[in-house]
Amino acid sequence: MTTMPSVFVSHGGPNVVIEPSEARDFLKSLGSLLPKPKAIVMVSAHFETDGPVVVSDPHPAMIYDFGGFSQELYEMVYAAPGEPELAMRIAHMLAEEGLNPRIAPERGYDHGAWNPMILAWPDADIPVVQVSIDPNRDAAYHYALGKALASLREEGILLIGSGHITHNLRAIFASMRYGKDPDPELPHKIEAFTEWFAEQFEKGDREAILDWRERAPFIADNHPTDEHLLPLFFAYGAAGDAPKPERAHHSRQYGFFAWDSWFFH
Repeated sequence: MTTMPSVFVSHGGPNVVIEPSEARDFLKSLGSLLPKPKAIVMVSAHFETDGPVVVSDPHPAMIYDFGGFSQELYEMVYAAPGEPELAMRIAHMLAEEGLNPRIAPERGYDHGAWNPMILAWPDADIPVVQVSIDPNRDAAYHYALGKALASLREEGILLIGSGHITHNLRAIFASMRYGKDPDPELPHKIEAFTEWFAEQFEKGDREAILDWRERAPFIADNHPTDEHLLPLFFAYGAAGDAPKPERAHHSRQYGFFAWDSWFFH
């Protein structure tokens, strides 16, 4: 069976599903760029808990965790099933690593989960198990979360971290809603931040990557809060000890909102 890469995607707002963009084109192509998974383990920035929670729901509903968007988005349904047996295996694997998981018998798909899936696998025929992030824990914790599940890749299971490589919503909303120009230095700050990660991945400098808050440039301009970057560390850890990084997508919106996505082989 093919060993799957682990994947980090920048998922955008729900409008990425219906509005033309380079990022939408990439997410639509994702299913053709990878072997079809036996199942998907999805870690979304919008599923936040204290410690890891694994969803065992056999039929996850939809969570429309956004406001002010096109009515069309509130009518979308992504009907991929859950897989309770896999969820229990995942919980056992996390427990073996001392991560003390809990089970959620019911939880729907937030837009961080269904945004990429409805574009990449529109047939909704691949079972999905969701695992939470903990916004109060650091990169090393989320790296360990991914590493604990890395062996699932050998079974044809795809491990996805869904967040955003940059997430300065104040600047985004100012541009989207009010037409205000951001700080003229912001594109430079975004470029410096995203290129710093690209360089560390290329060098394989795990220590620097996990210490990003002390070493990466322009933290506050890219991530006023951490939650949208934490799935990146999950995907990185899920690739095992010596991952081969591939920058699968690299585009910008409004000149400063970055949409980088990564494969780790």
